[in-house]
Amino acid sequence: MTSTNSTAGETAINRQAPVAIHAQISERIRTRIATGEWPAHYRLKSEPELASDLGVSRGTVRRALATLIHEGLLRQVRGRGTFVTSMTFEPSIAQRLSTLSEDFSDQGVIFDTSVISHAVIEPPKPVAALLDLPASGRVLSLVRLRSMADAPVTYLTNYVRADVVPGIDDFDFSIVSLFGTLEGHYGLKIGTARRTFSAEAADAEVASALDIAVGAPVQYMQQVTYLSDGRPIEYSDVWIQSEKLKVTSLLSRR
Repeated sequence: MTSTNSTAGETAINRQAPVAIHAQISERIRTRIATGEWPAHYRLKSEPELASDLGVSRGTVRRALATLIHEGLLRQVRGRGTFVTSMTFEPSIAQRLSTLSEDFSDQGVIFDTSVISHAVIEPPKPVAALLDLPASGRVLSLVRLRSMADAPVTYLTNYVRADVVPGIDDFDFSIVSLFGTLEGHYGLKIGTARRTFSAEAADAEVASALDIAVGAPVQYMQQVTYLSDGRPIEYSDVWIQSEKLKVTSLLSRR
């Protein structure tokens, strides 16, 4: 996921400043991470692209990145690039990439889906960064509630790149699945996803949707979904009613 909406060098490098150029670059990236403009798992442009954008040598960029890698703010994955480090522990989970609705259907669970809102909007900046959107990029914002036996169990917010799936807002996602539409109607091949699980206290919005008390514990899942060619296509926040639904993973040692 290489950014197209901002770089580390929107302001010219001050070559007369007493601060070394590589240190200036490091500080700019630090600021973007600290403000959330570049969230966890955000992939930076390649070293040659950053060097070209900044008007500096590749060696200078490499030195700036090395400083931030040493500080733990960035990490490099061989063959994939340089990413903003997550500050949370994320164990590897051996499981197939399926949605909750697919899991429900596979297990014969009867559920209802209500669409609370859907519209094509300008996304929040952290979402735009994770979806590699330009400044003018738009997404389908889809908010849904899933219920079993008339009891709400999951509250979901999805953001889907509208430029990749024109007309996505015309579908009724109370009766069709999001991933099924991406694959079946648009012919997209979903490749991978990164899921992060955590425990949270329900805020007022989540508590109202799930019919629980404010501050009650909920399971929270954040996901970024990528196409087989590596392009990010969807970001989602999912809150799960802990007393109604448990998330179980099949673990494999190898």
